[in-house]
Amino acid sequence: MEDIKGIKKDARAEVLRKIDSMPEVLHLKKERDVCNRLFEFANFMEAKVVLLYFSRKGEVNSKKIIEKALESGKIVVIPVINSDKFNIHLMKITDPSKDIMIDEDNIPQPNINKCKKVPIKSIDIAVIPGLAFDEKGGRIGVGDGYYDKLIPKLPATTRAVALALEEQILPQVPMDTHDKYVDIVITGKRIIYKI
Repeated sequence: MEDIKGIKKDARAEVLRKIDSMPEVLHLKKERDVCNRLFEFANFMEAKVVLLYFSRKGEVNSKKIIEKALESGKIVVIPVINSDKFNIHLMKITDPSKDIMIDEDNIPQPNINKCKKVPIKSIDIAVIPGLAFDEKGGRIGVGDGYYDKLIPKLPATTRAVALALEEQILPQVPMDTHDKYVDIVITGKRIIYKI
C-alpha cells in the first residue's frame, strides 16, 4: 500500500492538472464565483478581523479578497511564515502596496518591520489556503504543515474556512494524524459544512 505522502503528492498533482488544463477565462470566472460566495457568507460579512493568505499556485487567488476586505473596513491579517523556526506570526496589513515584501522563496509576505502583530485570539474568521479538499473538511495544502499548526490555535468561535474550485473537491482527502480539518469549504456552487 502506498504511503500517505505519496497519496497526497498524487492528489496535489491531480488537482493541479485539472486547474492547469482549464481555459484561463473559465478559471477566472470560477474563482470570481468562489469570491462572490465568500463575500455573501454571513460569517465573513460579520467578521471584523479576517485572516487571509497570499495565494500560491493552485490555490484560489486571494488578491481581490484582500482588496475587498480592506475596502469594506475589515482588519486584514496575513501570516508571516518563518521557515527557520517553523512558526507563523499574524500581521495586520492596511495597504498591500506598502506593507508587503517578497521573501527568499519569491512569496509575498507582510513586512514585519512595518506591520503590527495581531494576537490569534482576535481572529473572527480564518480563510485557510489549500490545494485539495473533501466534504468532511479534509485538506491538503502545499505540504509544509504551517496551517496544521495554526488551525488548532484558533479560538473555538473562529471558523476555519477554505476556498476551492469544484475541481479541487475530491471524494476523500488522505489525512495523517497531524493534519487538521477546516470547518467549511466554499466553492462557486455551494458551501460545504464539515460532516
